This record gives sequence, structure tokens and C-alpha cells, in this order.
Amino acid sequence: MSVRVRERLQSAMTRERALQALFVAGGVVLALVVARLAVTTPEAAVVISAAVLAMGVTALQPGLIPLVCLPLLLVVLRVGGGGVDLSLSDFVLAAATIPALFMARRPFAPGLRAVLWASAFYQFTTLMAVVNNPYAANAVEWAHAWMMVAGGLLVGWAVGANGYGRLGVRLLVFTIAALAVVTVFEGLMHFAQGDFSPVYPSIPFPMHKNFAGTLCGLGAAMVYARPRWAGLSKPLSIVLMTLMVAAVLFTQSRQALIGLIGAVFVLVLRSNTDRKRSKLLLLLLAPILVGVTNLVQDQLQSDNQFNSALQRLSWFQDSLTVWSTDPWFGVGLRWWYTDRFPFQFQPPNAEIEVLTSAGVLGLLGFVVLMVVALRVSWRLDPVYGSLAVAVLVSRLVQGQFDLYWAAVQSSLPFVVLGLCLGAQRHAEQSADSHAAAEATGAAKPLVAR
Repeated sequence: MSVRVRERLQSAMTRERALQALFVAGGVVLALVVARLAVTTPEAAVVISAAVLAMGVTALQPGLIPLVCLPLLLVVLRVGGGGVDLSLSDFVLAAATIPALFMARRPFAPGLRAVLWASAFYQFTTLMAVVNNPYAANAVEWAHAWMMVAGGLLVGWAVGANGYGRLGVRLLVFTIAALAVVTVFEGLMHFAQGDFSPVYPSIPFPMHKNFAGTLCGLGAAMVYARPRWAGLSKPLSIVLMTLMVAAVLFTQSRQALIGLIGAVFVLVLRSNTDRKRSKLLLLLLAPILVGVTNLVQDQLQSDNQFNSALQRLSWFQDSLTVWSTDPWFGVGLRWWYTDRFPFQFQPPNAEIEVLTSAGVLGLLGFVVLMVVALRVSWRLDPVYGSLAVAVLVSRLVQGQFDLYWAAVQSSLPFVVLGLCLGAQRHAEQSADSHAAAEATGAAKPLVAR
């Protein structure tokens, strides 16, 4: 062994011993701090201990915490306070993003980097709205939107790239299926009592019909895409999709139905796909689309000025009035939380909401973000990309008739896209490792000779 190699080994051993000593010293100090806090402030001791445990788990299995957090990403229960009104989904997403950001597998896939850059561009285009309109909800929503997009992508990537893609999809699907079971059960109970009004699920917490309908519609789109690597058999998928579609029908969320039909339409007619999908399904969905169209026409011709269709038209007109105040940079995110305008509603359309909040510049950033996300998902191997396409299309179509920037509904499509990108990267790396192992095994006999 040369002197230079010996010196390098000794230097490496010295650094390792120094790191070990630093780790032990840090552990002792942390233990003393926790012991002290356990007496004076037990809540802080519990939080620090949980954080240390999470760091240890993340070091051993980088994708485990984001994986465990996936079902909680679907919980819309409000937990904010002090002027910050966020959902449990938002807090869990932020907590899962930290290990996903620092411990996720690198390098990121080109598609993931492209959507992250598009997300940064959208944030840049909405920054002027934050600067021009200084109030708390504006700044909070600016960071919230970035977390829903970029955080969702990173959490999904961490799950998929670390080999948990199959389990991740199943966790999301079965959590949505549990919500569908509750919705259908409550709907049947209402029907038995002669109540045919829309179902607002109340278990395990109260939910709006459009939230439950949208989530079940996204779940149905995921089940219909049914990627092979998710391990969902055809009979199970039929049962799950029937259950979720029934839940959407019980909520009477028309926008969720239209979003699901849009996703199915795109997957059926897509030429580059992972498997054949019968076009006969479009004939079965046609009566539903016709029924929804007729209901909307009846409401537009109704004398009731407060039905959902006419109310939306009124909101659109009022939104354009707000937008005219500052057409280029907008009046601020979550402007309806302020008293600057006589209107206090969130515009029920994705583009109009962005237009009023961040102006033409923000709308440009939003369009770029969505086009890049759709392009990346479309260019993925259909084995992985069909799932991302289905969820993104369903959410975008649904967002033309309802609130877009809302917890869960906005983050879930990007979580799924990141998960699909990560699952493809993990499959490619596994295939490369297997090929290298086979090549090494085949070369050994030759060397022995």
C-alpha cells in the first residue's frame, strides 16, 4: 500500500471517528435537553423526541415517512388558527416534504425538474400580487400554493423512487374507497328516509359534497387508469370504480362527474397507451353527460336566481369586476378574505380565480405550469404516465366549474405525478441493477477459465 493511499485511509478514519464523536455528543446533549423539558415542558419534549425519531426513520428508509403520510394528505379537517386557516392535509404535506426534500433519491428525473421549474415560474408570476397587496392571507396562500405543487411532487417522488410506488397508490385508492363507502352508506340511509338531497358525508368529520364528490371522482380516475405496477386486479378495480362512481352520484357533484368523464375520454381515445380500453364505455357515460347538461339548462331557464348554475354566472360577472381593479397583477391571493370588495367568494373556476388574484401575469404562470405538467405526464411511459394523465385531466376539467386552489384536490394530482415519475425511475434502476448482475454473473465463468 502506497503512502498516499495510507494517508487517505487514515484521514477518512479520522473524519469518521470525529463524526461518531460528534453524533454521540449531540445525542447526549439532546437527551439532557429532552430530560429537562420533560419536567418543565412535556409537550416540547414529545415534539423533539418525535422529530428525532422521524429523522432516524428517514435516514434508514427515506421514503417511509412520506408513504405513511399519504392517507392523511386526503384529510381536509381544518386545524389552523391565528389568522392561518389551513387543513390537516396542508400540515402533513409540509411535514412530509422536509424528509422528501433532503433525503429523496437524486438526481431528479428530467420531468420532475421541469414541473418544479414550472412551479417556480408560477410562484414568480404571482409574487407581484403578494408585494402589491400586503396582508397575511395573501402571503400565506402564496407559500401554500407552492407547497401544494412542489411539495406534492417531492412527496410523491420520494415514495415512488424509494420503491413504495405500488403501496403508495394502493394507500391512496383504499383511503378514497373508505370515504366512498361512508358516502354510499349515508346516501342509502337518506334514501330510505325519503331524502333525495345531495349527501354531505359526516364521518369521520363533516365534508362538503363537492369535496367528497371530487375526491371520489379522482379515485375513480385512478382506478380506471389501473397501472400494472399498482397491483390492482381487474375484478377489484371494477368493484372499486363502481363504489366510487356511486359515491359521486350520491353527492350529486356534477363537476366531479364531468371531470371523471373527461379523464376516461382522454384515456380511451389516447393512441399511445399501456393497454386497450373499450370505446363502448363512452356510450355508457354519454347518458350521464346528457343528464348533467339537461340539469344545467333547466337551472339556467329557472326563475330561481340562486340555483347553482345562475349563481355561478353571477360570481363570474362579479369576479370580472374585481379583476378590472388590477388586470395585470391582480388584487391579491385570497382576496375574498378581505373587506376591500363587496364580494366575498372564491371564484368557481381555476383561470378566473388566478386572473382575479394574480392578473394576466399570474394566469400566464398558471397556464405554463399546467401545460408542463400535462406534457410531462403525457410523455411518460404509458405504463406510468396514464395514471398521472387521468388524475391531472380529471382535476383540470373539474376545476373549470368549481374551486381550484383548495387543499387535497389541488395537491393530489401533483403527488400522483411525482409518484409516477418516481416509480418509473425505481423500475429503471432496478432493471439496470438486474442487467448488471446478470452481466457480472455471465462474466465470472469466462474469467475462471
